[in-house]
Amino acid sequence: MIKNLMRGLALSAVLVSLLSATPAHAEVLVLSDAVGQLPEEVESRNGYQRTSFRHWNTGLDPADGCHTRNEVLLAEALESPQMSGSCALSGGRWFSYYDEQTVTDPAKLDIDHMVPLAEGWDSGASAWTPARREAYANDQDAETSLVAVTARTNRSKADKDPADWLPPAAGQQCRYVGEWVATKLRWQLNVDKRELEALKVLSDGPCENTAVVYTPAP
Repeated sequence: MIKNLMRGLALSAVLVSLLSATPAHAEVLVLSDAVGQLPEEVESRNGYQRTSFRHWNTGLDPADGCHTRNEVLLAEALESPQMSGSCALSGGRWFSYYDEQTVTDPAKLDIDHMVPLAEGWDSGASAWTPARREAYANDQDAETSLVAVTARTNRSKADKDPADWLPPAAGQQCRYVGEWVATKLRWQLNVDKRELEALKVLSDGPCENTAVVYTPAP
């Protein structure tokens, strides 16, 4: 009982800290509560084509000459790269949190869709308009929707959900799960049974103190 009380107090302190630094319109939930809000549905990949999600588009600032990929690289750089021509990037420094690797060549990075496009399709995006799918594929309004990571880990992940893949850096797995759930809630995507069971195991166990912060997509 005392142990559970201490955990509750610690988590309350984390949530209070997050709330004080979070925009008023954002939702902040304990991971287990966030997982409980995900609707369970049978997923289907019927009709999926990657081209159904137009990307990369002209990004947040069409006047800067950079498409979404390069805008994300610029936003996430720990050390800004040099930019030349039509937003050609060189140099710079990034931290790929999936495998805790420092990268100094932008060509060795992929921009990962936190919830992959195929998984998004399976989870409800198949019913969206092309414009909404484009907005999803280029979503820079939530910091966790797109993430610069090593090409190796992105391709290892492919289109898998947390039932089949977690970051190889064990210390980053709870962060990843929290951001996965946040993205699904942001875009009102569902989960299948295996995915939900995996998320429940994580939220009731090693990731019980993880907070989920998200803003519903327009």
